[in-house]
Amino acid sequence: MIDEHNAIIAGHGRLAAAQKLDLKLVPTIMLEGLTEAQRKAYVIADNKLTENGGWDNDLLAVEIERLKELEIDVDLTGFDAEELQVITQDAAFEPASEDEQGQLDELDPKWIDCPHCGKEFDMRQSQ
Repeated sequence: MIDEHNAIIAGHGRLAAAQKLDLKLVPTIMLEGLTEAQRKAYVIADNKLTENGGWDNDLLAVEIERLKELEIDVDLTGFDAEELQVITQDAAFEPASEDEQGQLDELDPKWIDCPHCGKEFDMRQSQ
């Protein structure tokens, strides 16, 4: 798919394959009249649908937020609500200190099975 300026919107891989096969002509579909936001949303949706695209998560988050600002329905990108939340959430948090991590470790039972009798034991209680 190309725009009215012959810029590729979707099909970069197909073009590369056609070039590898030395094809002189590649069939295209022209998408005319797309706004920049619509073009970006289409590119994201196309990559999501094919799952062949790799993601720069930081850049993807910026683009999704920009689409929201432009009042584009980001559901059209193919991401579900949970995925969109993960993409756009601010993951700025500090790792736990050694003491805090130790406290978290104490919360989880450490179940082991005795190799002789098969009984389960919580390793926290044997220390």
